[in-house]
Amino acid sequence: GFFAWLEDQLGDADWFNGETFGWGDLSVIPYINGSASFGNTPPIGSNLEAWAARTNARTAVAQTAKEAAASIEGMTMVADVVEQGLFKREYRDHRLEWMVKTAGLDVVAKGLDKNNIRFSNDFS
Repeated sequence: GFFAWLEDQLGDADWFNGETFGWGDLSVIPYINGSASFGNTPPIGSNLEAWAARTNARTAVAQTAKEAAASIEGMTMVADVVEQGLFKREYRDHRLEWMVKTAGLDVVAKGLDKNNIRFSNDFS
């Protein structure tokens, strides 16, 4: 899945950029932190877990992560609205492809069963 692929990309390096912290790390950490906010964290003892700890220890990353968390504090009702089918997540072709490739097809199937996802309209 997602973490295994990232672990493979990171390999034994300290940073996604190789020897130094950089754009690769800045591109990945929001996804790791977002995933962690839902209880999905890198495997304990993995290089990816160690990388996330190093990255989140950086002042700029820690500050930005704190600001990102604060920006969604008032959105706790979104999960309830989605669960009730009052808001539907939209799956366009690229998102659906990503869900299938990252073993998330069961999420799509459950969303179809609950009627809380939709697909883009066909404009042809």
